[in-house]
Amino acid sequence: MIMNLLLRLVVLAAAIALTTAIVPDMDVDGGVLTYFWIALLFAIVNVTLGLVLHLLALPLTILTLGLFALVVNGVLLLVTDWLSRDLQVDGFFTAILAALIIAVITAVLHVLLPDPRLRDDHVSA
Repeated sequence: MIMNLLLRLVVLAAAIALTTAIVPDMDVDGGVLTYFWIALLFAIVNVTLGLVLHLLALPLTILTLGLFALVVNGVLLLVTDWLSRDLQVDGFFTAILAALIIAVITAVLHVLLPDPRLRDDHVSA
């Protein structure tokens, strides 16, 4: 369970790092540990505030066939920006674009990386 959480955190940190390289108006001040800190903060914001916002926005998300979820994720990224002095996201549309790129990169990395929950730890006789 801990390995799964750590792997998800590493994937999210890598996705944020790649997104800052792609999106010109998004920047992180710091090194590798800063990316992990921002990934952890973004994960906490997603688990707490994200759950409530996604639930409240569910009718709009259904009406837009899921596209409004990108707006909610952009807002969550802006909240993370507000909570962290090391992350700068310049504007609402930049946050939506960055949220889309983070989602795509995270999905691709999760497909490519092995799932630690599926590892076979027992020894056969």
